[in-house]
Amino acid sequence: MTRFALTIWAWQVTGQATALALVGFFSFAPIVLLSPLAGALVDRWNRKVVMILSDLAAGMSTVVILFLHLTGHLQIWHLYAAGFFAGAFESFQFPAYSAAITTMVAKRHYTRANAMLGLAGSASGIISPILAGALIVFLGIDGIMTIDIATFLFAIGVLLVVFIPTPARTATGESARGSLWKESLFGFKYIFGNPSLLGLQLVFFSVNLFATFGMVLLAPMILARTGNDSLILGSVQMAFGIGGVAGGTIMSIWGGPRRRIHGVLSGLMLMSLLGNLPLGIGRSPLIWAVGGFWAMFFVPFINGSSQAIWQAKVPPDIQGKVFATRRLIAQISAPIAMLGAGPLADKLFEPAMSNGGALAKVFSPFVGSGPGAGIGLIFVLTGILGTLVALAGYIFDPVRNAEDLLPDHDAVAEGVSAD
Repeated sequence: MTRFALTIWAWQVTGQATALALVGFFSFAPIVLLSPLAGALVDRWNRKVVMILSDLAAGMSTVVILFLHLTGHLQIWHLYAAGFFAGAFESFQFPAYSAAITTMVAKRHYTRANAMLGLAGSASGIISPILAGALIVFLGIDGIMTIDIATFLFAIGVLLVVFIPTPARTATGESARGSLWKESLFGFKYIFGNPSLLGLQLVFFSVNLFATFGMVLLAPMILARTGNDSLILGSVQMAFGIGGVAGGTIMSIWGGPRRRIHGVLSGLMLMSLLGNLPLGIGRSPLIWAVGGFWAMFFVPFINGSSQAIWQAKVPPDIQGKVFATRRLIAQISAPIAMLGAGPLADKLFEPAMSNGGALAKVFSPFVGSGPGAGIGLIFVLTGILGTLVALAGYIFDPVRNAEDLLPDHDAVAEGVSAD
């Protein structure tokens, strides 16, 4: 709800897609760039404590933004600074909770557990945009941020009572021990030494690059095409959440395909085709909602299947280091897209798709013309490129057959062959 409310505030203050893209960049860049260091520390420290500190830091950034808004001093650059601070601590969150799941859940349930995590996030995504759109009228941004702070305290309270086992030491884990610098680089050595794992991450690197170009511009596109209608924006974002819940529910019950790589590559293909294309072509809330639904419906299939592959193949005591590096490789393209998306929309695609613009004659039959049409074209192009990346994953043998080529970590520990 806070992100939604501050997006509306930033758009009203600046009226530029670049400002919203920069908020995303400064929030996400430290998550990616600090991941190797965070992963090394996660494997050294208690993972529950790491997650609690990460939540606490995110809550403190909201407290500061609330204070600045209450005193009338909030400026757009404060969102950049607060996002950077919270993102630095959030870099510890992903490797800590991902590695914790491996020690808490039986291997056969990895995909289901990961889908349930996605389900939880998507469920909040259903409620938060539409609730924020309604509550901002009565409570204002300050009231929404106050609710946000209360939820951080609740999350920390839940973590305090959850038992998270410490992983057993393995030979691979012992070989990775050393200085903080050595341990920070170990994830790169491990992934680059496994063509299947590296290839899988390069698929995500490419898809995240294209997907981020579109998704960081979703709010500017809808606001531009609806005359700043926050209720429509909230409704479309709610459709994203509904799609995620539907996909997560199916994956939680089903457990995903037997060959998890199909969940990854086929899911990426369908997400790009059924999600991005309707979002770009659509010119009504209904079509945007349909695109948003399918864009998120396949995310639990993709992330749950990919996460299960890594959790099964990588020894638990080095998962902090490896998963953090994995995140850097897969998502370092996202900050690049965040930096480029705003200027690309504001300076190139939006003017070119205005009435009489350089690209309007060719593409206006598909995405229309005028405000928001240029961003719509970006959605269409990134959807096509994302589909091609998924097809390339099927062509590349180390990715297509990753599950056969890599032994499970418990099979290695027991001296069992990969077959």
